[in-house]
Parts: sequence; structure tokens; C-alpha cells
Amino acid sequence: MITDPISDFLTRIANAQAARHDTVEVPSSRMKYTIAKILEREGFVAAVSERADGPKKTLTVALKYDGSEPMIRSLKRVSKPGKRVYRRATELPRVLSDLGIAIVSTSAGIMTNKDARRRKLGGEVLCEIT
Repeated sequence: MITDPISDFLTRIANAQAARHDTVEVPSSRMKYTIAKILEREGFVAAVSERADGPKKTLTVALKYDGSEPMIRSLKRVSKPGKRVYRRATELPRVLSDLGIAIVSTSAGIMTNKDARRRKLGGEVLCEIT
């Protein structure tokens, strides 16, 4: 049993990029799908698709590379099941002076730190991506 599915999702993406895979498949959930769509919108992954295999859904993430270098340089899980990290809108992290992103779970849904700051929403900082 996986106690932290978001961390598992991020680790699978990092491992697949380290092994230079084109795609990675993970068990799907609404939160993982939303995070993957944010990564696609921000240009860190090429494409995201979801397919149903009977009652279970699988999320396929097409990885993106800049030549031979992966677009995602680092993935860091910030809030963990043992230690949740919440920040106000004014305290949200600026990842690499806003060159990277932090994914935040707010009352209005999951979004980047830039969107949350613009909408003046705080929340749980899930991860940081550069």
C-alpha cells in the first residue's frame, strides 16, 4: 500500500526521465491528473492522457526533453503526510525566482503558486518543480 501517492507519482516521473523513457504510466486519480495537466500547461511534459482499463484508470505522461536534457530538472515534495506545509498567499514560495513552479492545493482547486498569488489564495504547498 502506498501512503503518499503524490510522492510516488513524482518519483516515477523523475525515474522515467533519468532512464530517458518517452512515457510513464501511473495509476490515475483526480489529483494526479490535475498535477499532470499543470505540468503540461507549464511546458514540463509533452502530453497527458487518461485511459480506463476496466474499473481502474491509468494516467500516461509523455515526457519532454530539451535535446538530451529532461525539461524537469528537479521535483521536490514539500508537504508530506507526516508534515503538512500550508502557506498564505503572501508567503507562497518563489521557486528559482519564479522560473520554476510550486503546485498548491487551495480552496479553489489545485494551481501553480503564480496563479494562487494572483488570486490571493493560500493553501497546502504540494511540490516544487524546476
